[in-house]
Amino acid sequence: MNRKWLMTKLATLLAVSMPGLACAEMQSLSESELSKVNGAGIGLVLEDFKFAHGTDVENGQIFRIGGIKNSQGEDVEIVVNKLYISGAGSNYGETLTPVNLGRLVNPYSIDVVDGNDIGVQDKAVLQFAAPHMVDASQGYDCMSASATAGSGTCASRPASADLPQGERPDIGLQLNLTVGDQDTANINIHAQSAVIDGSYIRLWGDNERKQMVGQFKLNFYTPELSINACDQETAVCGSRIVMQNFALELALGNSLQPVYFDVDGTGNFVLEVAAIEQPGAGTIGNDGLRDSSDAATWDFYEDYYTNPDYRSNLTIGNLSVGDRDFGSGRIEGMLIQHLKIETKDLAQ
Repeated sequence: MNRKWLMTKLATLLAVSMPGLACAEMQSLSESELSKVNGAGIGLVLEDFKFAHGTDVENGQIFRIGGIKNSQGEDVEIVVNKLYISGAGSNYGETLTPVNLGRLVNPYSIDVVDGNDIGVQDKAVLQFAAPHMVDASQGYDCMSASATAGSGTCASRPASADLPQGERPDIGLQLNLTVGDQDTANINIHAQSAVIDGSYIRLWGDNERKQMVGQFKLNFYTPELSINACDQETAVCGSRIVMQNFALELALGNSLQPVYFDVDGTGNFVLEVAAIEQPGAGTIGNDGLRDSSDAATWDFYEDYYTNPDYRSNLTIGNLSVGDRDFGSGRIEGMLIQHLKIETKDLAQ
C-alpha cells in the first residue's frame, strides 16, 4: 500500500535547548519505514534534543520548591540548581550535546488501549509508554554504551560513529537543600547513557472504589549512576557514591493487583496495592498440589506467583564510595504482595 500521502515525516520533531533553540528539518521516509507505522495513538520523537534548566541568581531566576516542613516544624527549602537531559559523554552535565529520544519505528507514545488486551477487563486504559523492547536479534544491550545490533533487547541505540547523538541520554539533577538554619548542601545525581525502554504508566477508573487505578512499569538501565553532596559555600564535595551497571526493573501494580490512588479527608495522598484475594476454603489441597486442588484456583495462584511480569529486579554491577569498592549486589524476583503509602503533614 502506498503510504506517502501520510506526510513526508510521520512525527513532530521537537528540539529544545536552553538557552538556545535548535532546528530540525523534515526528512522523507522509505516505504519500508512507513510500512511499520500502524497509526495507533500519538508517537513522540525528539531529535537533536538538549534540555537544561535551573537557577540563575544573577538574572533573578530561581527554581525553588517551598512550603515543606520537617518533623520539628522547620522550613525545608529545595532549590533546583540544574536539571539536564543531553547526549552521552556530558561529564556530569558540564558539556551538553544533543541526543535523540525515540525513533519513528519505535517512538515514545500516548495511547488509549483496550483493557481486554492487557488483562483489565472492559476498560479503556490510558497508556504513556517509552520505546518498547525488541527481539534480541534486532536490539541492543541495555547497559553497554558501545552495544552493537543483535546484542540485547533494548531498542534505543547508543552513540556511535554512525549515530553521534545516540538515543541514550545523560540525565542529571543538582539540588540545594536547606533545613531551618542549617548550612546548605548540594545533592548531585547523575545517570550516564540512560535507557528506559519497556517502561509505561497505565491509568483507568475503578467503578466500585470510585478511584483512579494504574500500573507502573519502570525499566532503568545505566552504566553509571552516581550521587554525591557538596558544600555550597566552599564547593568541597564528599565522596561520590557510584553504582556501575545499574539496572532497575520495577513492577508496581498488575492486572490482578492494580495501584489505587486516593486523597484522604485530611488532604494527604494515599497509594495502595491491595493484597491478593485469599483462596476459598478447600480450594487448595493440603499438600498444595494441583491434583488435590480446584484446578482453576490452583492455576490462578500458580500464574500469580510465577509470572515474571509481576516481579521486580535490581542489579548493581559494582558499588563504590570514594576509592572503596563494595562489590556487586542483586535483588531478583521481588513480588509486591501488599503495599500502602500514606503521606502525613508532620508540621501539624
